[in-house]
Amino acid sequence: MRYEGNVFRPPSEARSYILQCTIGCSHNRCTFCAMYKDKKYRIRTMEEIKTDIRMAKIYYGDLQKVFLADGDALAMPSEDLLEILNTLYRTFPSLNHVGIYAGPDSILAKEMSELTALKAAGLTVAYLGVETGDPQLLKDIRKGVDYDGMVEAGQKVVKSGIKLSAIVLLGLAGRGERSLEHARNTAQICNEIDPHYLAALTLMLVPGTVLYKRAEKGEFELPDAFEILEEMKVMIEGLELSGCEFRSNHASNYLPIKGRLPEDKDKLLAVINTIIERGDTRYLRPDYLRGL
Repeated sequence: MRYEGNVFRPPSEARSYILQCTIGCSHNRCTFCAMYKDKKYRIRTMEEIKTDIRMAKIYYGDLQKVFLADGDALAMPSEDLLEILNTLYRTFPSLNHVGIYAGPDSILAKEMSELTALKAAGLTVAYLGVETGDPQLLKDIRKGVDYDGMVEAGQKVVKSGIKLSAIVLLGLAGRGERSLEHARNTAQICNEIDPHYLAALTLMLVPGTVLYKRAEKGEFELPDAFEILEEMKVMIEGLELSGCEFRSNHASNYLPIKGRLPEDKDKLLAVINTIIERGDTRYLRPDYLRGL
C-alpha cells in the first residue's frame, strides 16, 4: 500500500489495514509530540483513497479491521468519511471494525448528527488523546482545548454510540508534586468522560519537540520508572468508571498491565503496589526496549 511518511496507529490496531486518509495532523502543535512534524497536513483526494482500497482488495481479498490514518482523520468532511466507510463495507464483506484518531477540536466541530451518521455507517471506535485532566497542563502542552472542551469532546463521542478509547500520558507533568496532581486530575477527567477504553502511555522525550528543548535547558525533568508507577497507581485509585477496558500495553510503558474497571481495580493496584514496594526493576520494561 502507499504511505507518505511514518504511519502511526494504536496498539489495538496492530492487525488492522492502515488506510491513510489524511497526511499529518490537523493540530500538530502539542509540545510533547513529534509524530507528524515531518508532514504538512492535507486531506488525500477521494480517488487516492479509493485506489488504495482497490489495491487492498487485490492484495488481501477481504479484511475484518481497518484503521483510518493519519493523526486526525476525523477532521475530514463528514461526507467524505461516509463515502470512505460505505466503500470499505461494500468492498470487504467481513469488515466489522473501523477505527480512527480523533482530535478534540475536530470532534467539537462535528454536529452530533454527523457523528451518529458515522456510527451508523460503521465507524466503530475513535481514539482521543486526552493526555491529562490538569487544566494548566492542558494549556502548557498546547492541546488546543481546555478541560471543559476535552470533557465535551469525549462525552460527545460516547453519546454518539461510537466506542471511545481515551489516551492519557504518564509523566507529562515532570517530577515533583505536579506529577500526582496530574494523576488525580486525569482520573477526574476520565470519570467525567467515562470512556469505553482507557490507554495509559508514558512520556518519552523526542528530539525536536518543545518539551525536549525544555528538558535540555533544565526546565523539565522526566519522572523515573517508579515515579511513573506511582502516577499510574494514583490515577487508577481515583478512577470511577462504569465499564472500561484499561491497558498500559503501549511500548512506551514500563509496566504492561490490563484489566476491566471497576471489576479489576483492586487487582491492578495490588500488582503496582507490590512492584513499588519491592523496588525491583526486573518486573519493568528496560529503557532500551521502550519505544514510541
